[in-house]
Amino acid sequence: MSADSQDDGGEDELRERVTNFLRRNFPQIQMHGGSAAIQHLDRETGEVHISLGGACSGCGISPMTIQAIKSRMTKEIPEINEVVADTGMGSGADGDLGGMGHSDDGMSPSFPGESSDGEDDEGPQAPF
Repeated sequence: MSADSQDDGGEDELRERVTNFLRRNFPQIQMHGGSAAIQHLDRETGEVHISLGGACSGCGISPMTIQAIKSRMTKEIPEINEVVADTGMGSGADGDLGGMGHSDDGMSPSFPGESSDGEDDEGPQAPF
């Protein structure tokens, strides 16, 4: 048996452990009509990319689910160093904040009183 085939077997075993982890620790994903799938697994770096789909795509608590997966998976599976998760809602690389976290287009949410061009914006004026 070559070293390459041993590595493939190790990755398959690690993939199975990650899949079992998701099934065992997060049955509510499937129970609520969602799904979790491994998109990419890099055994060398210990990075796994997970995609949450189905009902997770529109779920308001999916950012909390993502944080729980990240926290628990790196503790329970020593070979995993980083978890990158996405809900498919046009969110950032790790799905944080339901799409309001990281954006490549330079856009960010703005709030009254906050201005990026140096002008004071106190929000809309009252009609009286």
